Amino acid sequence: MVLVLLAVGVAATGQVMLKHGMQLASAHAASSGGSLVISAATSPWVLGGLVVFGISAIAWLAALARVPLSIAYPFNALGYLAILAASVLVLHEKANSWTWAGSLLVVSGLIIVVMSQA
Repeated sequence: MVLVLLAVGVAATGQVMLKHGMQLASAHAASSGGSLVISAATSPWVLGGLVVFGISAIAWLAALARVPLSIAYPFNALGYLAILAASVLVLHEKANSWTWAGSLLVVSGLIIVVMSQA
């Protein structure tokens, strides 16, 4: 189960890195009149995010070798909550109460799945 949590956490980190990198790449392309594709392809944040996301895929594959998919996959719900929190805290995005409530409902589904396995 540790590998599942690691995979989800690392994937969420990769997504936040990709978003930050794309914000920077978009601003750079707009200010320089250059290509967004080139700016993204040369962004350390985008490239790092892809590497981190790749690491999460390897951790996910290792987790799937040990944990049934019907148990492992619902843990992706934690990724929604982690990305929402990071979006607000790290990327300074706005999230309203409905967004938080919806994410918490998704996580409550995970709790039900985990409790059904106990």
